[in-house]
Amino acid sequence: MSEEDRKDASAAASHVPAADEAGSGRDDAEQLRRQLQDKTEEARKHYELYLRERADLENFKRRMQREKSEALRFASEPLVRDLLPVVDNLERAVEHADGDGNSVIEGVRLVLKSLQDTLERHGVTRIHAVGERFDPTHHEAMAQVESAEHEPNQVVDQHHSGYLLHDRLLRPALVTVSKRKSTPAVETDSKSD
Repeated sequence: MSEEDRKDASAAASHVPAADEAGSGRDDAEQLRRQLQDKTEEARKHYELYLRERADLENFKRRMQREKSEALRFASEPLVRDLLPVVDNLERAVEHADGDGNSVIEGVRLVLKSLQDTLERHGVTRIHAVGERFDPTHHEAMAQVESAEHEPNQVVDQHHSGYLLHDRLLRPALVTVSKRKSTPAVETDSKSD
């Protein structure tokens, strides 16, 4: 074999593997592109999951803060509920006392005023019901009376006051509600001849 033949054979042999390497290199690059694309998609999914979890955590923090605030705002509710009968009794004592200016009556009035002021400072407000339209969210009807002077479903008497703590009902007002005066049924004479 001549020198030229050897060079040609060697060139042919070296040429064939170079083509295989190029094909293999393209496959490797394509495989790497797919892996990169898969990892990019996986990273995007994890980032979205992170964002959702972060939003859930922020919502949880806000909800806990709101519940804590509500708990603090209404922490005195049991105490206030227990004080309301004291207010009722003081009001009854003042209402049924003689109007002769007795110093005991004045003392009870001062205690009652002081207690009412204290309750107001702590967010307790009285529900004034007489003359108002009956509201089942703030009033509890104890009786109904026929009345030509009042519109139907109007509070005509209050047996004891209702109270709100901030905007939450502590106790409804016990009331008497008016109803339309019934008209007597007219009897007709239905005799047959």
